[in-house]
Amino acid sequence: MNRLSDAWCWLEAQALLSREPSQSDAFRRSSRDGMDLVKDPQGITRFEARERLSGPLHPALEETVRTNFDLGDYETACFAAMKAVEVAVRDASGLDNSLVGVKLMREAFRPYDNGKAGGALADAEAEGGEQAATANLFAGAMGAYKNPASHRTVDFDDPIEAAEIIQFADLLLRQVERAKRRIGEASA
Repeated sequence: MNRLSDAWCWLEAQALLSREPSQSDAFRRSSRDGMDLVKDPQGITRFEARERLSGPLHPALEETVRTNFDLGDYETACFAAMKAVEVAVRDASGLDNSLVGVKLMREAFRPYDNGKAGGALADAEAEGGEQAATANLFAGAMGAYKNPASHRTVDFDDPIEAAEIIQFADLLLRQVERAKRRIGEASA
């Protein structure tokens, strides 16, 4: 009985059950979201994907990215998420608009090498391999998730994959913020 009660509370907390105004306070019915979940063959998958993005995202992702994701336009949501990363890297590094995508990431995070200065966002305190890995991580994100949608229609039919790409963009944006703080502390 306790498990059934817990499950019932969870359904209400997820807004899958709602009150029926014409009935007693104890009466519940499937909500519109609950009915949509039952009717949609991918309903559970979409629900799980939304759960992954239920918390706050980096402010650069909240409006456009979340809205497109909620509308089921996963291609646009993922593209916009990675574009937000590209814009943040350009702004934080001060690099020119002529550098885009993978080239921008490689220049912004270029590792320090044998006394030569690294890119504007490279962490001079990090070990050389870690600096290279960070440059590769950002460049790979652009190459794998932004560039394809920049050049052709990409079929993002998996909402969970789309949610994870958005979460990845969120992580990258937080790393850019950390690099900006590091730069600010070094110049202070």
